[in-house]
Amino acid sequence: MKSSAVFALAIAGVAYGHTIFQKVSVNGVDQGQLKAVRAPSSDYPIENVNDADFACNKNIQFKDSNIINIPAGARVGAWWGHVIGGAQSPNDPDHPIAKSHKGPTMVYLAKVSNAATADARGLKWFKIAEDGLTTSNGQWGVDRMINNNGWQYFDMPSCVAPGNYLMRVELIALHSAYSQGGAQFYMECAQINVTGGGSSTGTDLVSFPGAYQANHSGITINIYQNSVPNNGGQPYTIPGPPVLRCPAGGAPAPTSNPTPAPTATAAPLPSQPAGGAALYGQCGGTGWTGATSCAQGTCKVVNDWYTRPIQWLVLDNPYADCGNCDVCFRSLRAYQDFSNHSNHFPTFYTDEQRSSIPAA
Repeated sequence: MKSSAVFALAIAGVAYGHTIFQKVSVNGVDQGQLKAVRAPSSDYPIENVNDADFACNKNIQFKDSNIINIPAGARVGAWWGHVIGGAQSPNDPDHPIAKSHKGPTMVYLAKVSNAATADARGLKWFKIAEDGLTTSNGQWGVDRMINNNGWQYFDMPSCVAPGNYLMRVELIALHSAYSQGGAQFYMECAQINVTGGGSSTGTDLVSFPGAYQANHSGITINIYQNSVPNNGGQPYTIPGPPVLRCPAGGAPAPTSNPTPAPTATAAPLPSQPAGGAALYGQCGGTGWTGATSCAQGTCKVVNDWYTRPIQWLVLDNPYADCGNCDVCFRSLRAYQDFSNHSNHFPTFYTDEQRSSIPAA
């Protein structure tokens, strides 16, 4: 086997601090796990702003026919989790996302005739909320989401016209954005119906892909100065169009003290398609209740380990995914160099090479 193929499989088995948007709350009421949310089983980001599926993500595994009613002016929450269902393991340090993944959060709407059946491609979107960098304290929108236990809060503008919309919830992780192509984009869409409201179906309409340019100053950027990820205390420009502003005061930006997190309701996870998990999607592991077969590849145990900056943690729950390679790396370890305070590409070591790895 070529070394590049071995390396690719090794990367697939390491659990990074990624995330998935997977439920909605309306005025403090949790609407239920994956209800009306289109989501993949993979928590991996998109890094190409011109990806054809940049609107609502790719390889959607979870989609139902529900549509969530949201009154205009309501306080809305979007909940992020490390993997489908939330934490990947007990006391998961990367749930809802790794703390190193600093960046802004945003919300867009696209008017559609039927939110349950609408194709995400080819729509026109307008931005209704954003939360970037607070220069006075160095906090990002992602920091506020983490502090709210995974909830990203915003207000549905009071002037939005009644009807069906796809609601695109997004965050951008900028920890590796110092070179073009390094920013990580996380997004999923919810199927909603706005009630009440006014007559606006958006201003400053954009398309996905097309709304973002890879060389935008908010996408290719080194947010670190003297090892602190605060953009050197300078204002940060959030990509995309301006937020919709209603005549009677507009849509307030998220605050540091939003509505308390809603009480979670126990709801069963939707079943994955009969065809099995997508290529490189999870198909096993301790506590895993999803698909155990693969639409492509074969379900294999990949490793028992994952990396955190400058330390080693042993997982009690082995992880398996749908690879297309015949090699299983059950005892693979990864060491990640954070010397420049950014996610460098990891170097991998086998058990036989462990003696050279520095102690935690």
